[in-house]
Amino acid sequence: MAKSLHQNICDKLRFSKLYEKYAQSLSNIFYYKYGELLNPSDKVQDAFIKLWENCAKVAPEAAKSYVYTVTNNMMLNEVKHQKEVLKHQQIKPKDYTNETPEFVLRKKEFLIRYETALSNLKEEERVAFLLSKVDGKTHNEIAELLDITKKVAEHRIYAAFNKLKDQLEELKGK
Repeated sequence: MAKSLHQNICDKLRFSKLYEKYAQSLSNIFYYKYGELLNPSDKVQDAFIKLWENCAKVAPEAAKSYVYTVTNNMMLNEVKHQKEVLKHQQIKPKDYTNETPEFVLRKKEFLIRYETALSNLKEEERVAFLLSKVDGKTHNEIAELLDITKKVAEHRIYAAFNKLKDQLEELKGK
């Protein structure tokens, strides 16, 4: 007799009737208990999927309790997850530095002078210099990219660097 009961819950028609009977009321219960934010209807759906996957192991009289327990556990896991997310959102990133206001100002001023000095370079010198110093390309790679010889690439980079040194006292010792 018990074996036929197990087969009944695995029957699509019986399972469908079980779903129709309990799904909405369980969704409502968890909606009232936890609110809409945690998607109680989705959790009930997932619990019924688990019930279907384990239908041979769950007695028909325990089906409602099974779905309730599985849904409740999913909701509790979601609450725990949301608490963790909230905890990480409350950690504020460091909004200060050890740099003095004077240093920050000097850095901004240098950046403006550096960009001006870069814009005063010939285009081919600026391109070769930036490929070398910003992109980290080798002289051979730059020569290949620009379709020039290695010596020409080196000359452009060094010419650009010398012009920058003349305009920026911070680079004079380099």
